[in-house]
Amino acid sequence: MKTETVELKDQWRGLLEKEPKLRIRDAATKLGVSEAELLATRCGDDVTRLEGDWAALIKEFPRLGRIMCLTRNEAAVHERYGEFRQIDFFHGMGQVVGHDIDLRLFMHAWKYGYAVTDRTPEGERQSFQFFDKNGTAIHKVFLQKESNYGGYGELMNRFRAVDQSTTQPVESVSAPRPVLPDAEIDVAGFQKAWLELKDTHAFYMLLQQFRVAREQSLRLAPEGMTWRLSLDATRVMLEQAASRQLPIMVFIGSPGCIQIHTGEVTNIKMFGADWLNVLDDEFNMHLHLPHVASAWVVRKPTTDGIVTSVELYDAAGENIALFFGKRKPGEVEDARWQALVSELPVKENA
Repeated sequence: MKTETVELKDQWRGLLEKEPKLRIRDAATKLGVSEAELLATRCGDDVTRLEGDWAALIKEFPRLGRIMCLTRNEAAVHERYGEFRQIDFFHGMGQVVGHDIDLRLFMHAWKYGYAVTDRTPEGERQSFQFFDKNGTAIHKVFLQKESNYGGYGELMNRFRAVDQSTTQPVESVSAPRPVLPDAEIDVAGFQKAWLELKDTHAFYMLLQQFRVAREQSLRLAPEGMTWRLSLDATRVMLEQAASRQLPIMVFIGSPGCIQIHTGEVTNIKMFGADWLNVLDDEFNMHLHLPHVASAWVVRKPTTDGIVTSVELYDAAGENIALFFGKRKPGEVEDARWQALVSELPVKENA
């Protein structure tokens, strides 16, 4: 096992010599291992394995001051700057609902944690990084120049694991649950329940009740409640939101965290043909367009009226990102957002 670890670390070093800017996630993919396994090869050097109650650690994060939170999936990255405030945990769930950092945490997925020091051209960069049982990144918290480095060191030492070995066993990724054929779904019952929704948060339970997969539900939705957009619609939506100074909400999730930005977006940039980006002072988003297989408008009834989202899915039907107009429970959806969505280009022959 020790030999395997040394070989893996050497392979990683060899990759970095050829591609100095290669990110650890991409290096792990090329080497056929998880990100957590690759990171563990640096334990005892510039990586410290952590253990303990992750909720207790997160409750200490306000001590860090201003940080950057990063949550990503295979296709999209969400980076938000600010401070941890208003942290609460209940029934295995957690939420951070401060003005800047807005997270929904699913703690059953949080398995491994590390304190990491990366050496960059700009200097050393400290972070806390968390992974699920498969070694897939869930959430990362990066210190900034003005962060509390003393507090970071104290937390690292308090939650330091006894085991600082350079291997990290992980479980194999489970096969996705098969999607039921449309013919086996109670479509009429599902559509009736959709039209009777009172809260968008009840939609997940609706899917469970009728055993409908997320993207499948959009095809089986009541008439007028969903429609397909062109794959260029996300860029158009962001550019129009910026032009109209219309605040929006951007949701991007990992296996154990959903990270949310609420506010205006201003600096929308394409990098080549593949990457659509928001590059603002307090919020960055990076969307890999080749991963986006479908884009939808989704409308759900609530006690406050219709709530409208733009939703992106990959080829496996997994959600990549959700976009809403800025609103809070008890508020009617912004008519400007509804107007913007109604103008987005639709998919031909949808």
